[in-house]
Amino acid sequence: MTEWTPLRAVEGQAMIGGEGRYRVRGRSEHGVLLEITYPAGVASPVHVHDHDSHVYLMRGHVVGTLDGEPVELRAGEVVVHPRGVPHSVEAVAESTWLEFKSPPTIPLA
Repeated sequence: MTEWTPLRAVEGQAMIGGEGRYRVRGRSEHGVLLEITYPAGVASPVHVHDHDSHVYLMRGHVVGTLDGEPVELRAGEVVVHPRGVPHSVEAVAESTWLEFKSPPTIPLA
C-alpha cells in the first residue's frame, strides 16, 4: 500500500479549513482507487473533474453539493460525481472514503 500524501488542493484550488490526505489503494489503465480522509471542518472548494468519481463513505459524515444541490453522506452511503459536474465535499466529522476515479487521474508510474 502506498504512503499517505497530503491533499492541499483540488483541481488547482486550495482546500478550505486545512488539508486532507490520500493514498492509492489500487490502479489500472482504466481507473484508480483512492482512500481519502478529511479531518472535521476540512472542505474542498466547488470544482469539476474530467473523470467520473464514485465515492463510498467508510466512516464519518460529509456534506456538500452536487450540481448546486445539497448532498449528505453517512458511513455506508455512496455518491457519484459525474465528469464535468460541479461538486464540493466538507467533513462534518473526521471522515474516510474510497473514491474510484475513471479514467485515472493519478500517474500510474
